[in-house]
Amino acid sequence: MVAGSVPVWSVVFRVVPEVCEFVDAVSFSRERLDFFPDLVQAELLGRRIRRGLVNCTRQWGKSTVTAAKAVHQAYFFPNSLTLLVSPTARQSAEFLRKAAGFVGRLGIRVRGDGDNENSLLLPNGSRLVALPGSEATVRGFSKVSLLLIDEASRVSDEMYRAVRPMLAVGDGDLLMMSTPNGRRGFFWEEWSDGGEGWERISVPATEYARIPAGFLSEERRAMGDRWFRQEYLCEFLEMEGALFTEEMIQRAFTDEVKPLDIRRR
Repeated sequence: MVAGSVPVWSVVFRVVPEVCEFVDAVSFSRERLDFFPDLVQAELLGRRIRRGLVNCTRQWGKSTVTAAKAVHQAYFFPNSLTLLVSPTARQSAEFLRKAAGFVGRLGIRVRGDGDNENSLLLPNGSRLVALPGSEATVRGFSKVSLLLIDEASRVSDEMYRAVRPMLAVGDGDLLMMSTPNGRRGFFWEEWSDGGEGWERISVPATEYARIPAGFLSEERRAMGDRWFRQEYLCEFLEMEGALFTEEMIQRAFTDEVKPLDIRRR
């Protein structure tokens, strides 16, 4: 289900003669990258999302979708910088592997930028850089055109605070994708209380036709209801074993009691 969605649009402008034939990311993905997105993936690809939260089921293909979006951005916007942050080096490398595969299908020789291990440099000067979720690894980047945070529910709050300022100078876009990981961290906070500046997209497995219903039934039996609801139904659940529930904590606050003034007189 897509909240606040609008029709897919395409950007029409001239970059260089040999690439102006393909301009919107959905057609670009189908015709040039050999990637055929489903309806929600196409919605994510096909228009600019300034601030987006994608709360999705496992095996939805978010790394493939974001790789296609990143390659489209790099291909049509010369000298742009797309930065991906993920919790681990393995996940960052997997994103770059998929992006490199798409770049190769464009007939472009795959090469790094010479400075970052997991990176791609296109002939038009655009770069794609993927980094693991350590605050120390992202210092020094600026003027980011597209910032992608993969498995955002498992990236630290410190990292999130470190990367957001990188969007300022280039008026960049921020897109975060994840399955839930309890009611904690910036991904949960932005989803639940981040305001209208965020566009929220929810993709539970029950609305994703490529995962068979029989498999989901088997998974529910195997992993139990709680984990199934988090991993496949995109539910933010309270932390297991927590002494106080969120409802209990919220009930402890009231505006009816006047605060105690402990200042010295």
